[in-house]
Amino acid sequence: MHGEIDQVRNEALAALAAAQTSSALAEWHSHYLGRRGVLTQLMRQISQIPPTERPAYGQAVNALKEELSAAFTARQQEVSAQELAQQLAAETVDVTLPGRQPTLGTLHPVTAMIREVTGIFARLGFQVVEGPEVEYSAYAFDALNIPQDHPARDVWDTIYIDSPGREIVLRPHTSPMQIRVMEQRQPPIRVVVPGRCYRYEAVDATHEWHFHQIEGLAVDEHITMADLKGTLAAFARQLFGQERRVRFRCDYFPFVEPGVDFAIDCMFCHGEGCRVCKGTGWIEILGAGMVHPQVLRNVGYDPERYTGWAFGMGVERLVMLKYGVPDIRLFYQGDLRFLAQFSRTTVW
Repeated sequence: MHGEIDQVRNEALAALAAAQTSSALAEWHSHYLGRRGVLTQLMRQISQIPPTERPAYGQAVNALKEELSAAFTARQQEVSAQELAQQLAAETVDVTLPGRQPTLGTLHPVTAMIREVTGIFARLGFQVVEGPEVEYSAYAFDALNIPQDHPARDVWDTIYIDSPGREIVLRPHTSPMQIRVMEQRQPPIRVVVPGRCYRYEAVDATHEWHFHQIEGLAVDEHITMADLKGTLAAFARQLFGQERRVRFRCDYFPFVEPGVDFAIDCMFCHGEGCRVCKGTGWIEILGAGMVHPQVLRNVGYDPERYTGWAFGMGVERLVMLKYGVPDIRLFYQGDLRFLAQFSRTTVW
């Protein structure tokens, strides 16, 4: 029996010396010193030994167990040190290498366009103001000369919010801030109002249920349509190029009288007619006009003394025109491949 113990000792020590990793050591420990290991099996054979030899056999097995446990601990320390050295060697940082260029974020193209447009108007003497996105219908419609029976107030166009008492909507345009500004100030007034708007629309390549507008308002004594045309012409040429030609054409909006649509010659075909301008040579940019006298009366202004003009433009449309984006839905799909194209967009 003592010969069997010596054989186990030799095999165990040889296997321990051959173990080069922590996982191999764990397997060795389970095989020799585990609850069902070789040492446990040797101890269970004690019943097969004559009673007179049992004490000596038990002492020999226990001595072997202590010897193997000590050898295992020493070998475990050696292997841990080797593995740590290998890890440190593999993870060594070469401080002489050049740094990696970090990936920088950029402004969303709509945000960049808002900053560019408001920057242009700021240089023209306009102040940038913002208003609430959840608005009373009195500001969104009534004060802007849009009566109860007007199509714009239909629930299929405007998103209404359940509210007892006062009628509340998600603002369908940024025009309510015209009223809020005029209620709080006396002329002269020159402001632009950027912000998000909401309409209950079928989403397609040119329509979204949420979008951005920039509203403009100027009120003072002796303001005329000529001031409006000159301001918008200066804006369009700064945004789309000094060579742009501009066009005013009559249009209808409830809160202006007279109303116009403002267009520029197509920058893609230079006015000759193409798919973008639908063969007309002109691209409509925004709606505008002289502030309706009733709107001035609604805020306590005397329309005999003061006149003004206002305009409203869609920001996404400006980005689509300037950079040739074919589908408005691309702005809100979160596709970084699309958005990364605007990383070099100039923002004033």
